[in-house]
Amino acid sequence: MLQRPEPYLDPVSYLMKHNPELPVHFFAVDALRERLGAFLSGFPGLVTYAVKANPSDEVLTHLVDGGLAGFDVASPEEIALVQSIGPQSDLHYNNPVRTEREIQAGLRAGVRSWSVDDASELDKLIRQGIGADHEVSVRFKLPVAGAHYNFGEKFGATETEAAALLQRVARAGFRTALTFHVGTQCGDPQAYATYIAAAINIAKAARVSIKRLNVGGGFPSVRTGQGLNLQKYFEVIHAAVSGFETRPDLICEPGRGLVADAFSYGVCVKSVRAGRVYLNDGIYGGLSEFPSMVIPDFRVLGPDHERNGKTSEMVVFGPTCDSLDQLPHSLHLPDDLCEGDWILFRSMGAYLTGVTTRFNGYGNRETVQVRRL
Repeated sequence: MLQRPEPYLDPVSYLMKHNPELPVHFFAVDALRERLGAFLSGFPGLVTYAVKANPSDEVLTHLVDGGLAGFDVASPEEIALVQSIGPQSDLHYNNPVRTEREIQAGLRAGVRSWSVDDASELDKLIRQGIGADHEVSVRFKLPVAGAHYNFGEKFGATETEAAALLQRVARAGFRTALTFHVGTQCGDPQAYATYIAAAINIAKAARVSIKRLNVGGGFPSVRTGQGLNLQKYFEVIHAAVSGFETRPDLICEPGRGLVADAFSYGVCVKSVRAGRVYLNDGIYGGLSEFPSMVIPDFRVLGPDHERNGKTSEMVVFGPTCDSLDQLPHSLHLPDDLCEGDWILFRSMGAYLTGVTTRFNGYGNRETVQVRRL
């Protein structure tokens, strides 16, 4: 059996010993296990994982070993990845736009749970001959604030459209379900209650008793700046579902909320000029989310101590030759910041693996296990 090296105590101990050339993605396995345990013990239904958030073998292996049995997959490639690590895993193909070849791939892999947000997508499933034991979730959207950006911009039927589509699912003989996504980094648990109330209205309008309600993802990481009380989210969801005449089973599909806080990301300072800082990674790499949503939470490490003195506002650039490779907001960095220092960003486990490019020859990084972040 392959022996894994003992994890380092923390990112500081690794950086001080090795002073690596590449950016470093620090992974605290115990933090992932703790968050998984919080979902499995606290959420009042089935917990699945949105593979897109972090498709690394290490994360998927630890989730399977930790007892997670279901995965939200969005493509045949994600299906194959999950099956290579957890062959018995339950697959939920909830990307509501699929080609018929992608549906065929899902059927070959044993998928029995699908989502749709348009009649044409339901027609595809019917043409491909999915079985009566298959679940078809109708995805709907609402103009609900509370998340960092609105997932309804791309997917989701209106309430009226969803009711009509749900009737079609029921008439076709499939297992009926509804699903929604409140949007990433949802800081307001009541957004889930609002969506669940809409689901109740949709089911009533359709005169269909749904078997399951998928409340999607949107559970935040601590990077919202508000702390994190997952139990509050679970309590709101549990209470809101009581409004159904016949209570459906529940399912969720956290991505960021499950993995983000189990990682931090260390990037090295390449150069410091008057009010300008250049790093060894940027928006084409592990900092790709910074232009859209990341609230920076970081600390700065010098060669033998943490820099925590007086700070000034500085413009921060990545390493590529593209002038767009710039963080959208300046950072308050120590006045004594030096070339070779490290900036350690918190809660960086989601959407770093999988979206990093190799532009200009950058994009490589190390992944190092630590006991704590």
